[in-house]
Amino acid sequence: MLRWYLIYTKPLSEAIAQANLERQGYEVYLPRLMQWVRGCAQRRDRPIPLFPRYLFLRLREGSQPLGPVRSSVGVSGVVRFGCRYAVVADEVICHLQARADPLTGLHRLTGPAPLVTGAPVRITTGPFDGLEGIFQREEGAERVVVLLRLLGQDRPIRVPAEWILPHCDSRGATRRQSAW
Repeated sequence: MLRWYLIYTKPLSEAIAQANLERQGYEVYLPRLMQWVRGCAQRRDRPIPLFPRYLFLRLREGSQPLGPVRSSVGVSGVVRFGCRYAVVADEVICHLQARADPLTGLHRLTGPAPLVTGAPVRITTGPFDGLEGIFQREEGAERVVVLLRLLGQDRPIRVPAEWILPHCDSRGATRRQSAW
């Protein structure tokens, strides 16, 4: 009987563990996704594990031992609950594989819902950290315009999009904090 097991890898060694286990004849599934990485004045995609430090291993119970898996390069151990190995249902793996891109095999995470004009936001980083304002518009791929009350007047401020989060008070009403 074929079963999927959960393997815990050493830090940043998922690909190494996958290659070594496949070299030993095991079927391995390592779900990955694309992550934006900001480098020196550029952004690029990089595949990373969907579940850091974990991968799935399928083996035939009774004919393929788990012993060599535990001592493979990149593997920290097989996940257990007490004395029992963690068995992952076939449906879970099938669902993960079905959600992956058929061409690349990579998963795509959907981002937060886009902000609408007039939505209350809170700035979480930079010189305006902690101030609340009103989202005005996107400006390019990486910046947004937020209306802040500064020195008694509403001023449009351009900040990186990752600096803002949607914001409401406990009643769901908009609160605005002045910088002066």
